[in-house]
Amino acid sequence: MVVAELEVFCSRPHAPTRRLALGTGSLPCDPAPGPAGVLLGGIAARFVDELDPDSVPEVEALLRDLEQGRRIAQPRLRFRLQVDTIGLDAVTHRLVARGEELRFEFDDRGAPAQQVLAAAYAAGRLDPEPRRLVISAIRRGLHWHGRIGGELMAALGGVRTASGAFSSIADPRAWALDRLGFAGRGATPSAREVQRRYRERLRDVHPDHGGTSDGAAERIAELTEARRLLTGR
Repeated sequence: MVVAELEVFCSRPHAPTRRLALGTGSLPCDPAPGPAGVLLGGIAARFVDELDPDSVPEVEALLRDLEQGRRIAQPRLRFRLQVDTIGLDAVTHRLVARGEELRFEFDDRGAPAQQVLAAAYAAGRLDPEPRRLVISAIRRGLHWHGRIGGELMAALGGVRTASGAFSSIADPRAWALDRLGFAGRGATPSAREVQRRYRERLRDVHPDHGGTSDGAAERIAELTEARRLLTGR
């Protein structure tokens, strides 16, 4: 299942002008940053190492302008954003789910700068509140050091564990409620109830209290993250 998708139109490598345009796609970000933030931040992380390091401050300046809804002067990184797609090649990046497993599907055609710029411009199209959080995810992607996989997805989605599980990114609060055993997305447990349920679940999974050792550290980390998401601490 395609969870998020970005289509980019890129000028060909030997074309006399450097251009790009955004095509159709699906960038859900409710609750923000959502799959949109994970995909766009993932694009930034995937291609930033192929940019001239001196280009990164210009990308960060562009993100600030987009975040504030300012008029964007062209070109940026020597590429001009346009609406017309005639003569440009289509490139598609996807975030795909198979059950709880998420994976990136990047299209490596086109210049790295075109892909990073496209991620930024796509975020700039969003409404102001999700735009801010999605742009924050892109910033994290620009400065990511590590493997392009589950840990990156979790970091971009705002969840500090769960290795980028689909449910934790699609709806972190619902994921946290489920991990602590509260029924239904509409549940509104108090901080005291969350803490009590956290302690109960922690006893159930901890090896010192009879839980299995295999995967215990990950289960404990998920319970701790679920508590943080529901209590803010």
